[in-house]
Amino acid sequence: MAGNTGQKGHTIMKNQLVIVLDFGGQYNQLIARRVRECGVYCEVMRYTTPIAELAARNPVGIIFTGGPNSVYDPKSPHVDPAIFELGIPILGICYGCQLMAYTLGGTVASSEETREYGKTLTEYQTESLLFTGLPKEAISWMSHTDYISKMPEGFRVTAHTPVCPIAGMENEEKGWYGIQAHPEVLHTQEGSKMLHNFVYSVCHCAGDWKMDAFVEKSIEEIRKKVGNGRATKYELRNRVALEKHSINI
Repeated sequence: MAGNTGQKGHTIMKNQLVIVLDFGGQYNQLIARRVRECGVYCEVMRYTTPIAELAARNPVGIIFTGGPNSVYDPKSPHVDPAIFELGIPILGICYGCQLMAYTLGGTVASSEETREYGKTLTEYQTESLLFTGLPKEAISWMSHTDYISKMPEGFRVTAHTPVCPIAGMENEEKGWYGIQAHPEVLHTQEGSKMLHNFVYSVCHCAGDWKMDAFVEKSIEEIRKKVGNGRATKYELRNRVALEKHSINI
């Protein structure tokens, strides 16, 4: 297990860590919350975080979030390609899926014909680790105009919709997975199962994190920070509760 270090070197918990890299999407904190609901500690970090810093945190998995931009726009947020050399499983969601494809040599294009927004019937290849235990067809929540027109070498299609030919892709050998939909929102049927599959079947997490344990540890750490244990447990619990679903860096 890795010792997870928060802001200014503050050690939070000695648990396995999944990092959510923020590319400007609206559901970034929700993704982290869903991962924590799986019993895995998770933090959101900026996409500009240096690779050395990410590696030093020793994450067992990384998730690329969605975002409002187009990956082929030079001004859009991109990721250091070296992240794919860390040997860490990566899941790309929406923009993050397209970013993975684009960075690894695939092609992302724009077309009104492939534009999707809202609840969309999606077909899954359920032999994929990401989609194991899912029905062959289910509703997912889509929000995109761009689409992956060509996958990078070594990937295969794992999901599609009536208008989006590559709604899911994977390179199982490398541990790289992508989904065009948003599994973190309730509109996506079996979305929580997808994230559960990623952290347990792909990242092989132990499920060693509990919110109650985090609260107790945070109380202890905050007491040290305020000094001499003067803050009451009630006051400290209130402070931790405010951060319960917004652990961020």
